[in-house]
Amino acid sequence: MYKNLIAIFFLIVLTGCGKAQNTKSESSLPATEFSKKLDQTRDAQLVDVRTPGEFRNGHLKNAMNIDWNADDFGEKAKTLDKAKPVFVYCMSGPRSTAAAVKLHEMGFKSVYEMQGGMMKWRNANLPEIKASTSAGMSLVQYNEMLKSDTPVLVDFYAEWCAPCKKMEPYLKKIASEMPDKVKIIRINADENTELCKELNVSALPVLKLYKNNKIVWNNLGFVSEQEVKKQILQ
Repeated sequence: MYKNLIAIFFLIVLTGCGKAQNTKSESSLPATEFSKKLDQTRDAQLVDVRTPGEFRNGHLKNAMNIDWNADDFGEKAKTLDKAKPVFVYCMSGPRSTAAAVKLHEMGFKSVYEMQGGMMKWRNANLPEIKASTSAGMSLVQYNEMLKSDTPVLVDFYAEWCAPCKKMEPYLKKIASEMPDKVKIIRINADENTELCKELNVSALPVLKLYKNNKIVWNNLGFVSEQEVKKQILQ
């Protein structure tokens, strides 16, 4: 009898976890699936939770801009219809995830978020509305910058990216302390969307180290100062 109760208990736990995982997979969608779901959903409310500046650089058709980091996010979100599905996205994912949680807490029942945000959307060559005609640096210009007698470390970053901000001070320190060992170039991903697409930069931060015009190290995500120096000097 005791063994049977234990078995039932674990069955309930496993079943519960399975439901939680399914709910997550249904509400958090890759860019292509997000696009399909959006097209198939009647009365969809599409919300871009990035900053107005990011929004102007390119956004999804029919999206409204409600900045997650702004003090009035909650007030503006109240203007949405809780009876209709809400689709949210940001630049790389974290802000839309937080916004989706907030919307659920506010009583919205059907909320979908895009995994990887606009970076994955652009990487999948999905359509967007371009408010700015400038696409930033070209691939030709990028390759010209790599021509150097010293190693070149390229840092793809964004102002909204927390790990990028954490790495910025030590990258500037390395640039000033080791000018004969490395040339550091910082590229704002928001201002160079086409270049990021061509180089397959679909998440941040990204470091690319080139020696003799060839890439020798590629890193996605936060990395320590010690590891960066190690890669430069080896």
